[in-house]
Amino acid sequence: MNIVMNLLAGLTSLYLILILIRVLMTWFSGMQYGRPLEILCNITDPYLNWFQRFSFLRLGAFDFSPVVAMAILSVANNVFSALGRNGTVRLGIIIATLISAIWSAVSFVLGFCAVVLILRLIAYFANANIYSSFWRVIDSISQPILFQINHFLFKKRIVRYTTGIIISILVMVSGFLLGNILVFLLSQFLIRLPL
Repeated sequence: MNIVMNLLAGLTSLYLILILIRVLMTWFSGMQYGRPLEILCNITDPYLNWFQRFSFLRLGAFDFSPVVAMAILSVANNVFSALGRNGTVRLGIIIATLISAIWSAVSFVLGFCAVVLILRLIAYFANANIYSSFWRVIDSISQPILFQINHFLFKKRIVRYTTGIIISILVMVSGFLLGNILVFLLSQFLIRLPL
């Protein structure tokens, strides 16, 4: 049993690495990879495509479905590793692993949004050419984030644009830090449960 679980943990780790390579290769789509990319796509794309059908995992031009796909594989990897190490796995460990994986995906999105908002603030203060393609992408991502946060916090009150950006950045960073603390404490509690 332990050997099988360790083998499954190793396979999920390898699959995670292949998916990471596949995602990184999409960032350099102009390069020609030939047959190796075709083989990699045949291995990883059926799994990744299953997550791409969920529209809420896309934010503008960005697709966060690979983050969720990798988080689920990470949970499976942790469960297989625990089974391989101990022969059993407790419910508390599984729940802690699930919460940590979900938080990893959420914290990635929060961090990404915070970086986008920081870039938007820099562009605003630097009077950057907002008509360049890079700044248009940043603007198209930052506007829905700013709208949602400002609408939630200020309702119908009008705030200055810079104030809205700065407060939105603070909300993202605060959520990231507070979430890390809460998930850590909750995970430690769940891991210690005798179940």
